[in-house]
Amino acid sequence: MITNINALDLNGTYSYADYLKWRFEEQVELIKGKIYLMSPTPKTAHQWVSGQLSYLIRKYLENSPCSIFEAPFDVRLPIGSEKNPAKIYTVVQPDICVICDETKLDEDGCLGPPDLIVEITLRSTIKKDFNEKFNWYEKAGVREYWIAIPSEKTIQVYYLHDGQYQLVGIYDQSPAQSVIFEGFEAPLEKIFR
Repeated sequence: MITNINALDLNGTYSYADYLKWRFEEQVELIKGKIYLMSPTPKTAHQWVSGQLSYLIRKYLENSPCSIFEAPFDVRLPIGSEKNPAKIYTVVQPDICVICDETKLDEDGCLGPPDLIVEITLRSTIKKDFNEKFNWYEKAGVREYWIAIPSEKTIQVYYLHDGQYQLVGIYDQSPAQSVIFEGFEAPLEKIFR
């Protein structure tokens, strides 16, 4: 059991099995085995956007078999169908995720790609959300990826087509629209204050 993050080599490579042994205050994510410190407690704008989007998605999914989860919630993204914790090197905590295949859910969170992931990006996380996470979500098979940018009051929507993300739209005035959840729209005036 490791209780102090300083006991770790932040340049080392770690697996989900290692992650399960950590009991320190800092929240971290693993992307391809590398440790990424998460931002401290989210600011008001972040919390507002998360709450509003979660509410709209939950309302839309009311009578569906899909489940919505909000951070902190571990999503393990293995290569292929790997289930051994010692061989899983990516564990993220998306701001919001939707899982429609209940076999991916277990006591520890989600094992495999969610259908939809929403990240609410800040200046401190923009590089990670648009690069490392974007690339890994695409490779893992996350069907739709939304990036909400509170400072710009925009939402970018990407849809996985033939293994690559296609930009569906950059929504800065009209409601953001989902490809996989037909008819779901997120009016920006309800998302951003």
